[in-house]
Amino acid sequence: MAQLQPFSLDELKIRMQKSIASLKDELAGLRTGRASASLLEPVMVEAYGSRVPLNQVATVTVPESRMLSVQVWDRSLAGAVEKAIRNSGLGLNPAAEGVVIRVPLPDLNEERRRDLTKVAHNYAEAARVAVRHIRRDGMDLLKKLEKDGNLAQDESRKFADQVQAATDDAIKEVDMVVSVKEQEIMHV
Repeated sequence: MAQLQPFSLDELKIRMQKSIASLKDELAGLRTGRASASLLEPVMVEAYGSRVPLNQVATVTVPESRMLSVQVWDRSLAGAVEKAIRNSGLGLNPAAEGVVIRVPLPDLNEERRRDLTKVAHNYAEAARVAVRHIRRDGMDLLKKLEKDGNLAQDESRKFADQVQAATDDAIKEVDMVVSVKEQEIMHV
């Protein structure tokens, strides 16, 4: 009877890891004191009659710890790229030098650092909620399998304990990831 059960703990773990990966991607976009090419990932540029991601019209590099360099591939787009970076809401002031746009990163003041940690905590809470939803989906499936007679009660309890353990591990990882990011943000 146990062979027929379509329950997969690995599938739940993979879904939880995807939630954590999504959190890491969101946190990578938060500006800390150090330059990171991922900082400009959300920037959209008006090019060729539509809005395209910056990485489709330019290369972003980090020549110094407090500077980003944007190498525009098409000279005619340099102005549009500079404007997109300036209007991105990231508080950046780019300076164009031909097809290269230099983006110095200003120091973060204490208030802005606290705001960024609040945003990081909001991202983390969203990830925790996603992990809990995945847990609930797994538990609901176990109850359904048990109710339909496809899974014995003791096996269902064993799987439920494993789902809870996987959930606890995922929540701990979320907490650790956001803690590291918070320290990175608050480090002057």
